Amino acid sequence: MEKNKNYYAIIMAGGIGTRFWPYSRSSHPKQFIDILGVGKSLLQLTYERFLKNFEKDNIFIVANQTYTGLINEQIPGINKDCILEEPLAKNTAACIAYACTKIHKSNTHAICVVAPSDHLILDEEKFIENVMQAIQFAKKNEVLVTLGIRPTRPDTGYGYIQFIEEKNDTENIFKVKTFTEKPSAELATTFVESGDFLWNAGIFIWSSSAIKNAFKQHVPEMYALFKEASKSYFTSNEQKTILHIYEQCRSVSIDYAVMEKASNAFVIPADFVWSDLGTWNSLYENSPKDEHNNVIQGKQIMVYNSKNSIIASNIKNGNKLIVVKGIENLIIVDTPDVLMVCDKSREQEVKQMVTDINIKFDEKYT
Repeated sequence: MEKNKNYYAIIMAGGIGTRFWPYSRSSHPKQFIDILGVGKSLLQLTYERFLKNFEKDNIFIVANQTYTGLINEQIPGINKDCILEEPLAKNTAACIAYACTKIHKSNTHAICVVAPSDHLILDEEKFIENVMQAIQFAKKNEVLVTLGIRPTRPDTGYGYIQFIEEKNDTENIFKVKTFTEKPSAELATTFVESGDFLWNAGIFIWSSSAIKNAFKQHVPEMYALFKEASKSYFTSNEQKTILHIYEQCRSVSIDYAVMEKASNAFVIPADFVWSDLGTWNSLYENSPKDEHNNVIQGKQIMVYNSKNSIIASNIKNGNKLIVVKGIENLIIVDTPDVLMVCDKSREQEVKQMVTDINIKFDEKYT
């Protein structure tokens, strides 16, 4: 893909990744971790993916201001103006409003690709093909485009997009009918069997003017706040103003705030292999396995008569040995201060476990 000065990438890197606890912590969340064991963090992999096709100064990372040091450490030489610091966690709508209105102020012809920082994408050429198709569609039409993933199972941890099979001028781009966030197992099964639902990957493509107008129509109070904030963009008052805006901003996802209400939402069924790597099961599915379908990450781990489990340790120093025998379908994660053992079928409960631990131990372990 030819690099174009009007094309921008926005990488959302503000999440804590609670479901990936105890690896992912509030001080060092999963996007900054080498979860795949390839020598690079998920953020670094995402940044490099965009760097091949976007101008370096057109790639923005939006994250909580406490992560600025980690970003500079992992992306050496990044332009400081390309790091948008959020003073408070206010979900994806505020994050996207901030990034897109700032880009729009500097370039009213901007086309923005918004993506999470912590996803696994295989076959990057296909990814870029899908992104480029969406960019061309967004250049010609005032539309909000998202990439959908063909579901391989009735997963209750993902949102679903229902699309309408109707003829249009552009092949493989479909009108969105409904968004459904994390359905029940029964409903998810119905969705998958119907064939007209996709997983919501949380990757969006639109012109900065189209998303600006969408905020004005569907979230007018947020639109007004960031319109006011834009007066201070690229000045010494920007951070002070953003703090003031974020204190007033409600916490809501872009899906609830805009996409579910928009009549101009379209979806492209993606051709690449994707995982949000949001849970231990998603890591298990995307990792090499031994002859008994175990995923083993870490040094000094011995496994006997066990199958379909993940045993992971991020303890790099010391002489600790981990030995497991006769287990099945378990997640065992060892860190310097936490040992977690959980049934794989109950991994969706990790988030609640973290909440309980926060209450009992005053965030000491999270």
